[in-house]
Amino acid sequence: MKPEAIKKRFFSPAVVMLLLLAVNGMVFLAIRFYSGLGAVTNLDNNTPWGLWIGVDVAAGVALAAGGFTSAALAYIFHREDFHAIVRPALLTALLGYTFVAFAVFIDIGRFYYIWHPLLMWNGNSALFEVGICVMIYMTVLYIEFLPIVTERFIGRVKLPGFLAKFNNPVDSLLRIFDKGLAKTMFVFIISGVVLSTLHQSSLGTLMVIAGGKMHPLWQTPILPLLFLISAIAVGFPMIIFESLIASRSFNLKPEMKILSNLGSMAAPILGIYLAFKIGDMFIRETFKYVLVFDNLAWMFIAELVLIIIPFVMFLSKKTIGSKERLFGASTFVIAGVLLNRINCFIEAYTPFYNTTIYKPSFGEISVTIGCMALLVLIYRAVVIFFPVISRGKDQPTS
Repeated sequence: MKPEAIKKRFFSPAVVMLLLLAVNGMVFLAIRFYSGLGAVTNLDNNTPWGLWIGVDVAAGVALAAGGFTSAALAYIFHREDFHAIVRPALLTALLGYTFVAFAVFIDIGRFYYIWHPLLMWNGNSALFEVGICVMIYMTVLYIEFLPIVTERFIGRVKLPGFLAKFNNPVDSLLRIFDKGLAKTMFVFIISGVVLSTLHQSSLGTLMVIAGGKMHPLWQTPILPLLFLISAIAVGFPMIIFESLIASRSFNLKPEMKILSNLGSMAAPILGIYLAFKIGDMFIRETFKYVLVFDNLAWMFIAELVLIIIPFVMFLSKKTIGSKERLFGASTFVIAGVLLNRINCFIEAYTPFYNTTIYKPSFGEISVTIGCMALLVLIYRAVVIFFPVISRGKDQPTS
């Protein structure tokens, strides 16, 4: 199987709908930049963050974990049969982290100071570590994507008009660049995996520091470990989810052998996560807060159920052999991790002296949905233009 650009028209009814959602989100985003956060969000001096941090950043970082899990599987553990899913997972991670960085940018009140951490270091800050790791890892992802760019243009450089005289020099430069990347790529792959484990866990550290501001059901010393394991656990389901959607969208036959193997590996990781999550609850005796059956208790129960269901499903051979069941189980995992981050950063987090209950505004929701729509549109454009998706010999060409 060789990665190829997908010969497909960009526009479709679904694409038009996504474009409308993206434009709607960008309108509210323009208002945010022109009139400030208060004009679009329900944030105030007592509510430091909301939907954009809880979903776009915290959940976005976790759901982009397919990039480092697939890279570790294919290159560090030398599972050659999984190379077909590395490029799509890399693209998903690259776009995911790009939009995570963008979400941080739009959520900062003085967004024009986002460059400060590059020069004003604070080694005692968990948030500083997260920011630096995300910036470096995002750079690594773009470097990892460069071989796909060189592969697309080597031998195909056709500059127009008077620029045509640069065709051969540019092509030679691309070939040199490609050879250099081939010899050094292992450094960036290992760096990417290490950096991912650091900032995934440090997001949990950030909420441990919150102390009494966070509900006891989620406030635990092992929260960094839970964040890391849950990110790893959602990595393979996210690859399955993205692969099956892309296959349906581009009328391709899904690589069921690879996806089934990923599904079988997801169950043990989910089991480890559940063991730590439930075990921690009984060790700290926080199950008493579940028995209250208030809103937060039901949110915690829903979060667990969304992980337990796919754990059981992935243990079944019927699930492993069915693309519909694989898609359903993967969707449950994604929803469970998404809800966990919403619970940790929004529902369970209550700043001292905050007398208001935060609910995201229509503008906040519009920007989040618009960014997601834009991410899907860019993904579609990239796989149509660049050799990202691998296809077998029996795959249709259009």
